[in-house]
Order: sequence, then C-alpha cells, then structure tokens
Amino acid sequence: MPDPADHSKLELIKGVLYVSPPPEETHHEAFAGLIKPLIGEMDRCGYRGGVYSARAAIWIDDDTYLEPDMIYVSDELKSQMKSGHWTKADIVVEIISPSNAEYDRRTKSDTYRAMGVREMWLVDAYGRQVEVRSFESGNSAIYTIEDTLRSEVLPEIAIPVFTLFN
Repeated sequence: MPDPADHSKLELIKGVLYVSPPPEETHHEAFAGLIKPLIGEMDRCGYRGGVYSARAAIWIDDDTYLEPDMIYVSDELKSQMKSGHWTKADIVVEIISPSNAEYDRRTKSDTYRAMGVREMWLVDAYGRQVEVRSFESGNSAIYTIEDTLRSEVLPEIAIPVFTLFN
C-alpha cells in the first residue's frame, strides 16, 4: 500500500486497517522531550538495546502490523527474534492526543499485550503525564509533572516527568 499523501499512519490489526491522522507539533515536542532523557538514563544505567522512532514496526503476521511512536528493543530480545522484522518489543511508547487517545489506550494497548510486548508508555502531552502499563505484571502507574517516571522493564531509570514537557 502506498504511503498516504497527508502522512497519515496506516496500521493493520487482525486484518482491519486503521488510519491515524498525521501528528501535530505537540506530538513532535513530546517525542523530542522523551528521547534524550530516555537514552541518557539507559546509558547511565548500562541498559543495552536500541530506541527506534516511527516507521520502525512490530508485527506478528501479515494481518497485524503496528508502528509505535517509539520502541525499545533490548539486545537480549533482539537475539531471540529472527532477523527481518520484530515480533515483539520490551517497551512501546505511544504519544497520545485527543484524536487518537481512545485507539491507543484500548485497541493498540490490547494488541501490544497480545503480541507479547512487555511494557507500554502512554505519553499525554496535553495532560502532561505518562502512564506506564506493565503487561507482564499487570501493574499500571500514572506519573504526573511532579513525579519521576519509573519502569518495570528498565527498573533503574529515573526520569523526572517535568523534563519531558519543557
């Protein structure tokens, strides 16, 4: 399928095509606010793996294909998957906005869980908070602007949430 002229995102879940509008400036700012502190904390703590941006995808078959806004795949997990494409991830990040919040919070979250993704971060640039969902333990936490973001997958990282939205 050709890329849409308006840069909408195309995703496939169990054969159903979902089209998301192209991201706005707030989305780009939230991405930029997260990438630097996340990589800095991973380096500080000695975590090995890659952080990838949009267009990097995970899919389990020809009927299910998702492009998170950001993906972390550890070196350990990479070594367990066949070369060619990723079928799961350690962490997926979705930057939500009013136009896609319901889709990200429900449909994509359920699909990531079924795919074996370990953890999902929902970055709400409008509400200035981050929800971390651990699919392995079933725990969920919401980190507001006064909090320090924590992860069960990367337990040593500590990212002050206010730094993500400045």
